[in-house]
Amino acid sequence: MERLIRDVPLPSDRSPSGYFERFGVDGAILASVLDAALSRGADDADLFFEHAVATRLSVSDGAVNRASTSVDLGLGVRVVVGDQVGYAFTEVLEPETMREAARIASGIAVSSSPRIRAPFAVRAPLDLYPANRRWDAEGMEARVPLVRGWEEEAFARDPRVVKVQISLLDTERVLLVVRPDGRVVQDHQPMTVASISCTAEEGGRRETSSSNVASRSGREFWDDPTPGREMVEKAVDQTTFLLSAGSPPAGEMPVVLGAGPSGILLHEAIGHGMEADFVRKGTSLYGSRVGTRIASEHVTIVDDGTLPHSRGSIGVDDEGNLPQRTVLVENGVLKGFLHDEISARHFGVAPTGSGRREGFRHPPLPRMRVTFMEGGPDDPREIVAGVRRGIYCATFGNGQVQIGAGDFAFYMRTGWLIEDGRLTRPLKDANLVGNGPMALERITRVGNDLLLDSGGWTCGKQGQGVPVSHGIPTVLVSSLVVGGA
Repeated sequence: MERLIRDVPLPSDRSPSGYFERFGVDGAILASVLDAALSRGADDADLFFEHAVATRLSVSDGAVNRASTSVDLGLGVRVVVGDQVGYAFTEVLEPETMREAARIASGIAVSSSPRIRAPFAVRAPLDLYPANRRWDAEGMEARVPLVRGWEEEAFARDPRVVKVQISLLDTERVLLVVRPDGRVVQDHQPMTVASISCTAEEGGRRETSSSNVASRSGREFWDDPTPGREMVEKAVDQTTFLLSAGSPPAGEMPVVLGAGPSGILLHEAIGHGMEADFVRKGTSLYGSRVGTRIASEHVTIVDDGTLPHSRGSIGVDDEGNLPQRTVLVENGVLKGFLHDEISARHFGVAPTGSGRREGFRHPPLPRMRVTFMEGGPDDPREIVAGVRRGIYCATFGNGQVQIGAGDFAFYMRTGWLIEDGRLTRPLKDANLVGNGPMALERITRVGNDLLLDSGGWTCGKQGQGVPVSHGIPTVLVSSLVVGGA
């Protein structure tokens, strides 16, 4: 375990290479690799070092059926000229191999005058997710009792449950970003994600549902039994709910989005259109609407990377910028977008700490972190009571969105029929079809019950997946098209 992630230097450690010294990378090597990246001239460049250790444990049918640990280590080099990017990576941290990757990335540049880098100045990330018990110091004996306990709780909760599958994934990741302006930032990023799938049977009917919970935390996250217990209860209750649920009515009708999980619709249908690379390329419908009203005065949408222990939070983004709370829509008015370094330079604004990448094999892009709508003035019960006939959405599955047009189709897994202001019949497997900007305009009531979903969501974009979080209060959309799955 000596070469796994341990004893990460504290922010007070002023060594430019910090943690990565154990792999033979020192300040002189950092300087030579960055100089190679800048050797042909460039508007910008960065070095991105990453070391990640991930352990997965799975239980099914009362037995451990998977236990594995993977280690990833490497360097990505990016060179930027205007809006164009040259990128190369290496899994070998040998000086000449790293310099060669830097020279390959620099091939995009055409100037013969090298850019001169500034002296290194080590900066500290935000301390958002301290871990008291590091996952890489924990053996399987610390993991197996957790998953076995959750399995037992699931079977005990309802006799109709006939099958349970559980997995626990934990990751320890250290990244180091080095920039030509001298910025050097290192961050240790823990993560834990537990998932459960339950199958229940009754009267010849068989249904399956799942739940998960995630946190940027060490082993101490599970010392409190509450997150695991709530995950199990949610999975079992959703599964048994489906045994009595029926198909939704079809047509255009009011839709109440339940607090928490419904935030996935906000993330996909609206949030992606506010990522500034889409704006820069002219494919976002929001591009020309800054300063204009796009929703009711009760709608405020925020993307915040600074919430402690949230799955989508980051102590520093993957370009070396500190995250921040970014207000995208304030009281219905579009205020701005999520920027990485390229889009910020293009629009002449400051980066929002939103440059993110899946890992060292990928260049950064503007990405969401923790995206949510702030609470409004309405009592959630009154929102439902005001609907004569419609549906209430409780949980969602997958969805599809066209960023340019804004059109979306989302799969509601569980919900309720609303009749005369009451939740009457349980529903499942509904498709919600609409247009993001139009749906935003049709939000007429916003509840005072903002809930951040604690699930293990991963957002995909251009072949890259990054951890994210989202949330929403109870919201009434006056009209969406509803259809059966």
